[in-house]
Amino acid sequence: MSSPFASLAFAKPVVDVEPLGGGGMILRSPEPLLPYERHLGEMLRAAAAEAPERDFLCERAGDDGWRRLTYGQARRDIDAVAASLLARGLGHGGAEDARVMILSGNSIDSALLTLGAMQAGVTVVPVSPAYSLMSEDHVKLRTIFRQIRPALVYVEHAPPFAKALAALPMDGIELFYGKTPPADGSDAAPFSELLATTPGPEVEAAFAAIGPDHVGKILFTSGSTGQPKGVLNTQRMMCANQQQILQASPHLAEVPPVIVDWLPWNHTFGGNHNFNLVLKHKGTLYIDEGKPAPGLIEKSVAAYREIAPTHYFNVPGGFALFLPYLESDPAFRDHFFSRLRLIFYAASALPQDLWKRVEALSVAARKERVVMVSSWGATETAPAVTAVHWEIDRAGIIGLPLPGAELKFVPSGEKLEMRVRGPNVTPGYLDRADLTAEAFDADGFYRIGDAGRLADPSAPEKGVVFDGRVSEDFKLTSGTWVHVGALRIAALEAAAPYLQDVVVAGQDRDEIGLIAWPNLAACKTLTGEGEAAAIVASPALRETITAAFAGYNRRNPGASVRIPRLVLQTVPPSIDANEITDKGYINQRAVLEQRAGEVARLFAETPDDAVIVIAD
Repeated sequence: MSSPFASLAFAKPVVDVEPLGGGGMILRSPEPLLPYERHLGEMLRAAAAEAPERDFLCERAGDDGWRRLTYGQARRDIDAVAASLLARGLGHGGAEDARVMILSGNSIDSALLTLGAMQAGVTVVPVSPAYSLMSEDHVKLRTIFRQIRPALVYVEHAPPFAKALAALPMDGIELFYGKTPPADGSDAAPFSELLATTPGPEVEAAFAAIGPDHVGKILFTSGSTGQPKGVLNTQRMMCANQQQILQASPHLAEVPPVIVDWLPWNHTFGGNHNFNLVLKHKGTLYIDEGKPAPGLIEKSVAAYREIAPTHYFNVPGGFALFLPYLESDPAFRDHFFSRLRLIFYAASALPQDLWKRVEALSVAARKERVVMVSSWGATETAPAVTAVHWEIDRAGIIGLPLPGAELKFVPSGEKLEMRVRGPNVTPGYLDRADLTAEAFDADGFYRIGDAGRLADPSAPEKGVVFDGRVSEDFKLTSGTWVHVGALRIAALEAAAPYLQDVVVAGQDRDEIGLIAWPNLAACKTLTGEGEAAAIVASPALRETITAAFAGYNRRNPGASVRIPRLVLQTVPPSIDANEITDKGYINQRAVLEQRAGEVARLFAETPDDAVIVIAD
């Protein structure tokens, strides 16, 4: 018998279904969307008035513990930043199309700049630090810079960004730094300068002038099919989405959330869902300087050893690297779960193996299962369209449409393509009327590109199941469809925990093959320490993976799911080549294009020794 769930207040799962011709349908919540704030500044001021001494944001301060920013201080600093920008002729009453570009990662100062700029009517553009720090050619960074034409650029520490800044035409553009000035003495001002202006009536006038349709930020997508696109994020989108989430999950209003979060603010998961959720509910966000990567996950673990969260948000790759620390240390496990109310994953599908391990840890720590849920959406939807707001016992369900959102299903091959309409949907892309027109159908639904289906057509209230990307599926030479999203998860579960990610190959071929990246930390438990090439070549690892997929193939003999061969990679996916985002999402199509040689190797009539062939 399963352990009980910890009690949590959710809205009842209900949905209205409107059938459409040809097998399609529209799902809607019967609950109306209630009023919400005009802009994020109203959220901040409400929190500052109600809980001025509560910590809003905390970040590491070297050996001195945490730098803490209360809501009261945040209100004062944000007003000062807004006053400084207005004094420069930016925003309300001046250059109303002015933009601020943030190149570095999450920090208290970048948050103050973000909220202060929005309050002045200046649009904020947080850019992936990887475009500056991991790129060799800075093509994406220069493309974004040309598109947004910023009036001001911000970096937390200037020296690591020296090459990136040198690649940009910075003449006439102010550069601000948070903690470390440029090493070469080039012109830059400290962020503290923006805090030195005394706010006056011009700040209140700007605050009052901001409406729901003002573009608060521009988030650039990861450019899976080319250079990044600038997604306009209005205040309406961001504020409506937080109200939508609250109505589905009223427990959020019961206890101010305390989260430790690494998810980057240049992405919608971290920058809209999590940051705005903390702000909406007057909670506390500890900025995690780690991330799910070898050498950095340890920083996340150190933060969680100090801070027991009320809510845990992560991508599946983050779960995979974090769980071993909880499993090997009962005291840490018990501390982590001590006040945890909700576990949330998004951005990609969670393998069931990880789900079961999380539940086992929860039961060991609490004798009950902390509720695990997911949501689904996109950068263009700020981000949540659907959410799970009931107890579930396995991964895969992405929930039901939130109040105010409409989810249309349109037949596409063997799948149902999902399209979205609602107040949380973007008005379009920066300076790309062509892309904006292509993105919406004749009824105004945004074409998100994902497929879904009802978990139980006879009981739609059981929710929607994510069914992969419409464009990723392909046919074998036999005409059999291969559903990439489901197969990827099945492959990761079959070889857990030894594979970090896989790309499914085989279009117009007789059988399926995998390009796979090893989870080096897990593999070292089999092979011992060593470089990636030695680990991948290890007989122990290859035999283990072979045995895992041989068992999987016996259970799944069909051509559309059977995995006869794979090749392990030692070269990480490249951000410059669009193979991966800095959040860790693998771009299936880009990998297959960039690694055409590996694909040919995989399907060679006589494969070389690097290819693992799974015998019948």
